[in-house]
Parts: sequence; structure tokens; C-alpha cells
Amino acid sequence: MPKIKLPTKSPHIDMTPMVDTFAVILTFLLLTAQMRQTEPANVDTPFSISEKPTPDFNMMTFLLSNDGKIFMNFDNGGDTLTKFRPKILVEVGKRYGIEFTDIQQREFEKYPSSIGVPIEKMKEFLDNKNMAERNKLQTGIPMDSADNQLAIWVLYARQVNPNVQACIKGDSEAHFETVEKLLDILQDKNVNRFNLITSLEAAKINLEEIQQ
Repeated sequence: MPKIKLPTKSPHIDMTPMVDTFAVILTFLLLTAQMRQTEPANVDTPFSISEKPTPDFNMMTFLLSNDGKIFMNFDNGGDTLTKFRPKILVEVGKRYGIEFTDIQQREFEKYPSSIGVPIEKMKEFLDNKNMAERNKLQTGIPMDSADNQLAIWVLYARQVNPNVQACIKGDSEAHFETVEKLLDILQDKNVNRFNLITSLEAAKINLEEIQQ
């Protein structure tokens, strides 16, 4: 009696659940991702061969433009509960008799780039949703002898976060006077160590020297 041969079937894998999962993840990322905000001034940083990465937390960064303006930024802390940014804003506001609302504090906390707005115009800056109008208010932080607001920002940034470190990102053609004023302010506030943000210089390889 002949043997009965069962029909052979090739294995089938249903990819529908996996595709659905990828679609959900992609949709979530697209809805929650935010475009990186451009800096208020274009800065062409000098080159160096240092490969030391910039720390992610406990940093106050000074942006020096080639027209003598200074902008400032600082992180919100490594812990989501620290909320350094709104605390610093509140302390600086107290110094000048300005009270910021909770909405203005949250707007300042989530602002993604450096800010160079005089403190008396900060409320107008935070309330304005038009980026073009905001950019007009970005005239740089005053640091003259009559009203040295930059020194006040540094003071309260260090009081709110004692572990904060200074980081300078300057244009390669920044005015020497601007750099000198910033360094004088940092030293006056006992900030004697700081990092310089530079672009990594491409390594030059001389094949003739290697072959020799």
C-alpha cells in the first residue's frame, strides 16, 4: 500500500503586528520631537585639536558674537526636579524688582537656545510667541559698568547651582574687548576655570613623511 504524502507548506510569517508597532513608534517620535532652535547669533568658532566633549549638565554657556554682543544659556540640571533655569530667572528678577508668572517661568525653562535680552524686556520676550519679534529683543546682555546684568546672571547661576561650570563659545572674530570684559566678570565672581567650545580641526596626514 503506498504511503500517503502530506502536502508540504512553506512557513509564513505575519509581519503586520511588527509593522503596526513601528508605525506607532514613528508617529510618536514625529509628534513629540522638537526642532532645534537656532542660536540668536551666528558664531564661527575657531578650530582646535581637542576632542574633549562638552558636558551635558551643570553648564552656563556664553555665546560671543562678532559684533560685541553676549548671550547666555544654562541647563536645567541633570535631574528633572532641580529646575535651575526658572529659579535663576526668579532670583535675577527679584534683584531688579521684576516678578515673573508661572507661565513666563515655564516659557523661560523650555526655551532651547541662548538668550541675550535685557532683564527689563524679559517679560515682553517671554510673552511674545512671534520669533521675529523675539529676535528683535535679542540685543545682548548689558555688561557696562552702570548696569552689569551679565554679572548678576553669573552670580545667581552660581548661587542656584554651585556645581555650574563656565563654557565660552566665541566667534573667531569676536572683539578682544568683549572677551576681556567677560573674563573680568567671571574672575570677579570667582570663576577661574572655564571651557572653550571650538570646532574640531581635521587631521592633516603627510603621506610622504609616513612613507619615509
